[in-house]
Amino acid sequence: MTRKRLTPQARREVIERAATEVFAERGYHGASVEEIARRSGISVPVLYDHFPGKLELHRHLLQRHFADLRAIWHRHLPGEGPADQRVSRTIDDWLGYIEQHPYAWRMLFRDTTGQDEIEDLRRQVAAESRALILPMFAREYDADGVELELAWEAWRAAIQGLALWWYDHRDVPRHQVVAAAMNALWLGLDRLRQGESWPG
Repeated sequence: MTRKRLTPQARREVIERAATEVFAERGYHGASVEEIARRSGISVPVLYDHFPGKLELHRHLLQRHFADLRAIWHRHLPGEGPADQRVSRTIDDWLGYIEQHPYAWRMLFRDTTGQDEIEDLRRQVAAESRALILPMFAREYDADGVELELAWEAWRAAIQGLALWWYDHRDVPRHQVVAAAMNALWLGLDRLRQGESWPG
């Protein structure tokens, strides 16, 4: 039997999936182009036909997965329905991404290579994603400037923290994690939307 030849786009998808796994398992420093190519079922020269090098491949994957997560916010948060339902759907879908892409999650938030170049790259891509999502968050939060940035950082840190905890406690149902996020985040945001604020 002859094996069906993959299209360039399909081949690129195989490479990206394999690279995400290798980067997540071994970090940037421990990942080798040879291992990524082996898991992709191709030779190293073929991999270089698609990506100029390991750093460019890593950057592309960071941008792709951050874009996927950002798209979840854009898909659910805007709209005319009750805000609490839109927010809870956003968080639920965000956690669903972790279930479906565990390697991507580890690559984005648990890579501990300690290399300045890679950490700078991660911060740069995260900042680009943040800049794209803040205007949408501002419409829900009705704030701007430092107040808006602090509110987003509180949300981001809380949701990522819960997601990282859940990654190690997969026996806990997803809806329970969503409820914990809503209890910690939405109730406070809802009171702020009504004009309350901490007097300190």
